Amino acid sequence: MVGNNQTSKSISLDKYGITNANVKYQLTPEELHNETIAKGMGREADTGALAIDTGEFTGRSPQDRFLVEDDITKDRVWWGDINKPFDPDKFDKLYKKITAYLSGKDVYVRDSYACADPNYRTNIRVMNEYPWSNMFVNSMFLRPEESELDGFEPEWIVVNAPGFMADPEVDGTRQHNFAILNFTKKMAIVGGTGYTGEIKKGIFSALNFVLPVFKNTLPMHCSANVGENGETALFFGLSGTGKTTLSAVPNRKLIGDDEHGWTAENTVFNFEGGCYAKVIDLTEDKEPDIYRAIKHGAILENVIMDDNGHVDYTDASITQNTRVSYPIHFIDNIQIPSIGHNPKNIFFLTADAFGVLPPISKLTPGQAAYHFISGYTAKVAGTEEGIDEPLPSFSACFGAPFMPLHPTKYAEMLSEKMQQAGVNVWLVNTGWTGGPYGTGSRMKLKYTRAMIDAALDGELENVAYKIHPIFGLNVPQECPNVPSEVLNPKDTWADQAAYDKQAHQLARSFKENFDQFAEYANEEIMAGAPLTDQ
Repeated sequence: MVGNNQTSKSISLDKYGITNANVKYQLTPEELHNETIAKGMGREADTGALAIDTGEFTGRSPQDRFLVEDDITKDRVWWGDINKPFDPDKFDKLYKKITAYLSGKDVYVRDSYACADPNYRTNIRVMNEYPWSNMFVNSMFLRPEESELDGFEPEWIVVNAPGFMADPEVDGTRQHNFAILNFTKKMAIVGGTGYTGEIKKGIFSALNFVLPVFKNTLPMHCSANVGENGETALFFGLSGTGKTTLSAVPNRKLIGDDEHGWTAENTVFNFEGGCYAKVIDLTEDKEPDIYRAIKHGAILENVIMDDNGHVDYTDASITQNTRVSYPIHFIDNIQIPSIGHNPKNIFFLTADAFGVLPPISKLTPGQAAYHFISGYTAKVAGTEEGIDEPLPSFSACFGAPFMPLHPTKYAEMLSEKMQQAGVNVWLVNTGWTGGPYGTGSRMKLKYTRAMIDAALDGELENVAYKIHPIFGLNVPQECPNVPSEVLNPKDTWADQAAYDKQAHQLARSFKENFDQFAEYANEEIMAGAPLTDQ
């Protein structure tokens, strides 16, 4: 459902504490595009897309995300460095300050919803200070038809004011920016940051709590697509591992690229109505669907553009995290509605910068749970301030910053669903081969695509496998359209003793990270750990 026509309906924000505002309700993407340019907040690229700068923050700020500690969350949330508690009274006071800040201003309001399955639909009203933020909401959430706006009742509201700066000493925040969820009031407030990803991740963090606790549905930070045979594939992975790239392919219909739910009825539905893809080093040859989606109605974030509106996708001088958001129907080959059935293959994607993990391996149920809880990838130089050599990075469930419950809760649900559905689980390394970052080279995308195609087509079922001596992974010894020497990572290293040393070191990192979960894990999960004791 596109529903982009402007409605004549008008609404008051008084009940939200926003008074005397110039409410701009449900503007079309075209109107929001034009207002952004008229306000000097963006420029039009030569493709017709809107290019904006998110300002001080070009990515999420996980340390500034909070959950209100109340009767709903107190005994359920996994409190700690990821899920930090926020006082209910301080939330109320901060909410009053942010709504007072928006009073008397232009406020862009959009009614939308999350969850493509009507049984899980969650109505959302978002109030934005900036027009381009509201355009992002139009792209990323599901769009009601105009007829559905009459009597629209939001279940959640989001108040977004990038220009509002909190006072940490008074307001209880860490610094001037914040993203705070309140489950009792069903509110999300985001201030002090223009990064649009905070808006969508706020709502999806809420769903990642509500769906498993109250609706017996597993929320997943993954992309999903479906083949002609009706079988759904899921792609879990952290930023930069390829989940958007590998799920948007011409021979399979895209369900969604980032957030999904897996129901008790064994269906998979998209939370979103759009895609939010990284565009660093984007080329039409490598990622044609994403490249062609960058047109009028899309929003580019933090890219470098010349005076003629030509974007240099190789330029990371603002950030490595350059992005584009667009409605999902900008991709030609999509599943309508965004619901899949019969999940049969799950891919855990990792960009191993140490060149250790095989490019593809098949996981046992215990290994699947272990690697899901671990959520490994690697950070490389330039991705974050202060990183000048590869570092192992673990994010539980491949999305810890968005997961309010203990990771083992999600892992238990995933294991149960995998066994019920008879799913194959694969670990795919889209990172380095022939040596670590700086010595080796990035795995060729065409090889990764060929390995995933072979797994989906069942061509890896009857080939010989070899157990990796350090990680215990089952590694296929042949794969169509992939040179056999690529499949075994040690064989790609000139110095094989150096490979063993690097592999043992990475295995130790896995085990050290997993220590925090060990007391919650059963024997089968612990058996999925690397084999090495060195």
